[in-house]
Amino acid sequence: MPIRPLLVRAGRVAALLLFAVAPSLAQQATDAKLNALRETLAKEGYIEPAPEVAKLVTAPRHLVVTLTNLSPDRKYSLREQTDGLPSVQTYGKAHVYLGGLQVDLKASRARALTARGATALQLIDTRTGATTVIEAPKGAMITAPVWSPDSKKVVYIANFDAGSYVWVADVATGKSVQVAKQALLATLVTTVDWTADGKSLVAVFVPDKRDPMPKKSEIATGPQVRTWTEGTKAPERNYASLMAEPYDFDLFEWSIRGQLGVIDVAKKTVKPIGVPVMLSSVDASPDGKYFRVSTVQKPFSYVVQYSAFGSRDAVWDTTGKMLAEISKRALRFAGDTSGGGAFGGRGGAAGGKKGLAWMPKGHGFFYIASDSTARGDSTRPAGAPATGGRPGAGGAAGRPEKVVQWLPPFGDKDIKVLYQHTTAIASAVFTDDAETLFLATNNNGTGEIFAVKLSDPTKRMSIVRQRGWTPAFVGGGRAVFGGFSPRGGGDSLSFYNNPGAMLTKRGTNGGEVAVVSAAGEVFLKGTQYSLDYLANPPKDFLDKIEMASGKKTRVFEAANKDISESLGTLLDDDGAAAIVTRESPTQVPNSYLKDLKAGTVTAITKNVDPAPEFTAFQRRRIIVTRADGIKFVVNLTLPADYKAGTRLPGMFWFYPYEYTDQAGYDRSNRTENVNRFVSSGPRTIEFLAAQGYAVANFNPPIIGEANRMNDNYVSDLRMNLYTVIDELDRQGYIDRTKLGLGGHSYGAFSTMNAMVNVPYFKAGIAGDGMYNRTLTPSGFQSERRDLWSGQKTYLDMSPMLNADKLQGAILMYHSIEDQNVGTDPISSIRMMQALRANGKVASLYMYPYEDHGPVTKETLLDQWARWTTWLDLYVKNDGMALARKKPAAPRTQP
Repeated sequence: MPIRPLLVRAGRVAALLLFAVAPSLAQQATDAKLNALRETLAKEGYIEPAPEVAKLVTAPRHLVVTLTNLSPDRKYSLREQTDGLPSVQTYGKAHVYLGGLQVDLKASRARALTARGATALQLIDTRTGATTVIEAPKGAMITAPVWSPDSKKVVYIANFDAGSYVWVADVATGKSVQVAKQALLATLVTTVDWTADGKSLVAVFVPDKRDPMPKKSEIATGPQVRTWTEGTKAPERNYASLMAEPYDFDLFEWSIRGQLGVIDVAKKTVKPIGVPVMLSSVDASPDGKYFRVSTVQKPFSYVVQYSAFGSRDAVWDTTGKMLAEISKRALRFAGDTSGGGAFGGRGGAAGGKKGLAWMPKGHGFFYIASDSTARGDSTRPAGAPATGGRPGAGGAAGRPEKVVQWLPPFGDKDIKVLYQHTTAIASAVFTDDAETLFLATNNNGTGEIFAVKLSDPTKRMSIVRQRGWTPAFVGGGRAVFGGFSPRGGGDSLSFYNNPGAMLTKRGTNGGEVAVVSAAGEVFLKGTQYSLDYLANPPKDFLDKIEMASGKKTRVFEAANKDISESLGTLLDDDGAAAIVTRESPTQVPNSYLKDLKAGTVTAITKNVDPAPEFTAFQRRRIIVTRADGIKFVVNLTLPADYKAGTRLPGMFWFYPYEYTDQAGYDRSNRTENVNRFVSSGPRTIEFLAAQGYAVANFNPPIIGEANRMNDNYVSDLRMNLYTVIDELDRQGYIDRTKLGLGGHSYGAFSTMNAMVNVPYFKAGIAGDGMYNRTLTPSGFQSERRDLWSGQKTYLDMSPMLNADKLQGAILMYHSIEDQNVGTDPISSIRMMQALRANGKVASLYMYPYEDHGPVTKETLLDQWARWTTWLDLYVKNDGMALARKKPAAPRTQP
């Protein structure tokens, strides 16, 4: 028998066997890799992501200096230094929730003062940039630093493990001393304020003879009782951490009942004012003789948070005697009362006294009242003057209103009319000497700021007058009495002819007063917008107005060629110098001293880019067009070394908003400044570009009839995602067979909806979301119909009810202490249960101590480790095929 043919045949068999074994070995290697990824996802304890991702997450953003909290003389900026991301060791310290109030019971303070704060204070010279470190007590977390009126001292709260104490730093020496041995009660009142002379401090302390902390019975004393016999509708939102039993009420009262006191800084003694009460805010008169005090009132409630509890706003003298009741508010049930700490407090329209504030000079308060000749006030609180009127009267002419001074001892007749106006007044502010009054009005849609001298109030000096705008005063970079904003949707050209808001500053005796130059000029600060905001980005401006003549001169106009220049604080009342911030898409923001007359700039800060690897990513701004013609923006981020034509695995991160038309969506973008630095935070999803993804971040529009936009939610969701996929595929950026999707909160909800309605995503990431709209029956997001009037829409928008249709692999994460309205962690727990019941590939990670949006270093790193592993497994690789082929890797939890 010939040998050669046998050898040939044997060689062919060996070759066939080799080629048959090779794919098997390759598959085994792939399976081993994927199993390793699955094992990573199943690990207990905190884990960390790849070093390049961890570096971006923990970048030293806290080292970037901004000039805020300027001293009254504007010579220094006070910087609060931190160590960066907080630790779970700090966040995990014992605390309780009482109707939305988070309390560190051990230290008698709000949990926020325990969890976050500064480790040091630093003074920055606003003219030279020179820095001085303030000596602070070791082991203290520093919060609420406040300048003394003369700029020579800084008071702050030093938070230690067992209590919070008042310390004062001397600016000249940099030394700090404790000025009161008593511990603060810093649960609702979390700041300490100076009196106008700078000699005393007003604070709330733990009572000397405090009752023992209430103890919860080891055995329940009865059922939890909830009744509603009012016979009226009271739709409530889904508030977190509501109180549940009488013990909670007792603990809440114990936690907020404090002793008002005045500290003599020189003597380091405390004078108690009155007796301990449930204090929510305190505002001392400039001379320290009177106090505006807000207190929480019973009854409490199991169905709303503490901010909806009743309150009393009153005036006390130094003995604690109530001289007058400003207003009293009953417990509220219906409506949105989610604003924490809304117990009256400073400003506002308490008891019909709009804009109530202490006079900057002299005695008593001033406020805006309706003309008693136009409307009597037979329902006013006892001890308060006749007022009435509509708080915040605006667009229409409104009833005649006046500015009134309310003098001690604050009786019914202790009032003096300072100025009588013919229509409604929106807000008012004085000069520091209280001799000139500025008023903001809105008469039938025409806004105006004008001035009158109290010595001759018949003569008006118009500062600015323009139709279509609501006038405002602005101080310290923030709106004090509202803000310039377009009316009626803002389609008019008035938006693009912004006249600015009038500047104010901190007065000598506290409060906000107008900035007036020695020559009698005031300043209007604003931002100029352009119809073509991409070619002409927004730019800040400052105008000087002569009060006597109305002559306007432009003092500052920001450069907007390739950089963004924003105007900060004026460093003098004459407008000669100011702090400006300059930045560009590649240049980190830095502060400069700008001579507004010469135009020269001097660098004050020397910030460096905390995350240069992130800045180096390539970016594209892509306009996509839906089949129905609606256009929207997609911001695409690519790896730094991306080469044109390379198709990458894609990751979409989105958050839908509702509009009635294209114009509504377009208005949401017109304040965009493309010359700003592209900053990042620890959870910036674009970090995935470092892992080779094309990251698309966008806010797609849901378009529909007013109050019924969500009727189109599912169809628009599909159309939006199809459009983005098709356009990025057409331009060659993505591999459409390797796509992931994600979002947080409402974005998480929308991610889950996309996974059950759109078949193109291999994996999803959904965090802190609500997936069953029957659990938010009184409304959600912009949806104002309830479950019973919009039932079909509620059900169509509930991915829980369509869990059997989910495609791809979904990773959920939820903060165990999520306090956001409408995103109770039970939603994620039940969604996971539904997905398991339907055999879907899913995971859920519940993070301890975190609120709506994690902040601790350990949690953030763990999330990124699991996100990147999940996407590697199910987007870059075919993890779903492995899931279908064999059971998951062993794990310790079912």
